[in-house]
Amino acid sequence: MSFKRGKGKDKEEDDFISENAPPKKASKTSGGEEEEDGSIFICEVSKNRRVSVRNWNGKVFVDIREFYLKDGKQMPGKKGISLSMDQWKELRAHVDEIDKALA
Repeated sequence: MSFKRGKGKDKEEDDFISENAPPKKASKTSGGEEEEDGSIFICEVSKNRRVSVRNWNGKVFVDIREFYLKDGKQMPGKKGISLSMDQWKELRAHVDEIDKALA
């Protein structure tokens, strides 16, 4: 998958987003609810931002993504990031440094 922006974006990226989008949740909940697509909804960090864990092409990703409403359904937006397990572990290793920088 390449990382292009705008009109030259790969179809593969759009397919990943649309095929793996979690269905709309009626209430703001947290705690590992499994979605229809097999992803695990972890939490809603704000009104339109969700964190989920998903398995795609045999690999596990932590997905942090913005959602929008279309025809009454919550749809994944382009803004977001899917972290591989290595990237997630690296981020977790630096949480204390991030907290100190924010203080």
